[in-house]
Amino acid sequence: MSEFTLDAHDRELLLKTARESITAKLEGRAPSYNDPTAALLEECGAFVTLHVKGRLRGCIGRITGVEPLFETIKDMAAASAFQDPRFPPLSPDELSDIDIEISVLTPLKKIDTIDSIEVGKHGIYISNGTYSGVLLPQVATEQGWDRDTFLTHTCYKAGLKGTCWKDPKTEISSFSAIVFGEK
Repeated sequence: MSEFTLDAHDRELLLKTARESITAKLEGRAPSYNDPTAALLEECGAFVTLHVKGRLRGCIGRITGVEPLFETIKDMAAASAFQDPRFPPLSPDELSDIDIEISVLTPLKKIDTIDSIEVGKHGIYISNGTYSGVLLPQVATEQGWDRDTFLTHTCYKAGLKGTCWKDPKTEISSFSAIVFGEK
């Protein structure tokens, strides 16, 4: 997937797909989608992040591709709006205020040294036993974190101690993302 790209039309279509998925569910109707382009039929991991007035309102995704990207965005948009356990389901009153951000992920790459993690370029996936957590590349930049702080917060996201990234039993993988959205 190193050569995978999304042109402006693909990005626009994915953003419309995400918004339609959310709107149709709120209105209690079947969604109506445009036909996907060839790029949108690729199996990619992706996250859909929702903000309302600049504040996080939902974020759910899949780390790896298990279905075409177009389908993943449909599912993850609805899940972000209505199933993120950190927030109540999106209300009809909030619909006009949501901004949608999509992150299309490259495949995970297990890393041997944290020196290969570039803050702002890479996201992190940490696993240890039955615990795992992921933070998208833009999170570190938005929060002003350095690499160690980014690793620490990914450990917290996994439900582990902040120093878990130093444990030899912890597996660390990185990935990049094509990030775009409405603003």
